[in-house]
Amino acid sequence: MKAPLYQLKAEFFKTLGHPVRIRVLELLSERDHAVSEMLAEVDVEAAHLSQQLAVLRRSNLVVARREGSTVSYSLTSPEVADLLAVARTILSGVLAGQAELLADLHAATPPSS
Repeated sequence: MKAPLYQLKAEFFKTLGHPVRIRVLELLSERDHAVSEMLAEVDVEAAHLSQQLAVLRRSNLVVARREGSTVSYSLTSPEVADLLAVARTILSGVLAGQAELLADLHAATPPSS
């Protein structure tokens, strides 16, 4: 029996649910990166980055390419970069709404005596 689409979407977003994976995808949205370049940007241990890259590879979100002793990664689809941009737009709207709420709360707070 096939999994329903909503379940597949939940698994997809679960894969994205780690800050290191999101940061890696952001970097790869800009251009292909060697693992050594990502290590400098992500600031985690090499073993931890390797584990997170393996999760992204198994999910077919990234692909590895070896050139000599260098392993580079790239996105499998440009839509991943689009998804991150949409998430940024949504988050900006949410945070702007919270900033307005905070400003309203500060304006409604009576001065302390």
